[in-house]
Amino acid sequence: MSSLETSRSTHNERLASYGINFPLCLAPMVGLTHIALRLVVRQYLPLGAEVPWPTEMLNSRRLPNEKVGFTPETFRADEETFLMPQILGNDEKAIRESIKRLEIWGAQGIDINMGCPVQKALKHNYGVALMGDPQYAADVVRMATQSTKLPVSVKLRAAGTSSDFQYLLDFVTGLHESGAAWICLHPRTAAQKRRGSADWSQIKTLREAVSFPVVGNGDIQTVQDVYQMQEQTGCDLVMSGRGLAARPWMLWQMAEDRGLELPEALRNREAPRTPEEEGAEYGRCLLQFSELCEKYFGEDLGLRKVRFYIRTTSVWLQFGHTLVSLSTKSRNFEELRNNLLDFFKVPQVMHSYTELRQ
Repeated sequence: MSSLETSRSTHNERLASYGINFPLCLAPMVGLTHIALRLVVRQYLPLGAEVPWPTEMLNSRRLPNEKVGFTPETFRADEETFLMPQILGNDEKAIRESIKRLEIWGAQGIDINMGCPVQKALKHNYGVALMGDPQYAADVVRMATQSTKLPVSVKLRAAGTSSDFQYLLDFVTGLHESGAAWICLHPRTAAQKRRGSADWSQIKTLREAVSFPVVGNGDIQTVQDVYQMQEQTGCDLVMSGRGLAARPWMLWQMAEDRGLELPEALRNREAPRTPEEEGAEYGRCLLQFSELCEKYFGEDLGLRKVRFYIRTTSVWLQFGHTLVSLSTKSRNFEELRNNLLDFFKVPQVMHSYTELRQ
């Protein structure tokens, strides 16, 4: 038995039939889960490991009229596997046409967003607004599953507008009966947005109540959080957003902890563990990320992508505010790289936790 197969036995097998064999994946995030971040995170995945990879949230009303693969949100690299774009919508024709285009593009699964709490999504009655109408939400899933043979997942928030678990259970059961392959639960209500703590007990209760896979999401900032969520909830897969964006080497740490085979570039190195080691690795990732942003997005959009990434993830750095200021002042990628190299010449400390919620 290979080390990866041995590792697989440490978490649930319900996702194995879909080819998922590693317990941590990246969450879809607007403005972040584009090609540059996916490629940076992917380099830390152990050999033979497969997890679903998200896109940014894609509006199904726009996709049919776009050149999929030629927009910043749908750029992809040849080496990217198991791409699972996330769509937002509630119109059957738009969903069907969007999925058709995404299949041609290379999607290996479709994720439906029922967790977006922003006003624009609520206004059009999609995102977390769908959680107020279980039948309507189930119909949206059915629209998707009848349009494709690919697995369809749903990412949602805790009980949507209620803390009543029975409502959540009934809601999720309806999604599964409509064809959803698995559910990702972010146990924080729409009203909370990013405030307060994620209630992992809801993931545990849901996991114990249903037979289909449940993915846990919320407040994953370190590899220890991944292990704790697995232990406390029994979830089939852990999903991390900004935490994994800031610490993509969590995949490396987990592979090292399990004795899994690493990509050649990592084999003669040990995963960063100390605050200083993590600070240095963040700097290396940031330089690579900036190069990829320049390559795929060009100078203007690329710089904006880098600045947004820094604003989002540098909160874990002791002097992250200085890094934000340097990125804002950089007028082009040459200046940005010089500023980054100067900043990381001095050892940087990366904190394990921040008040920023996931």
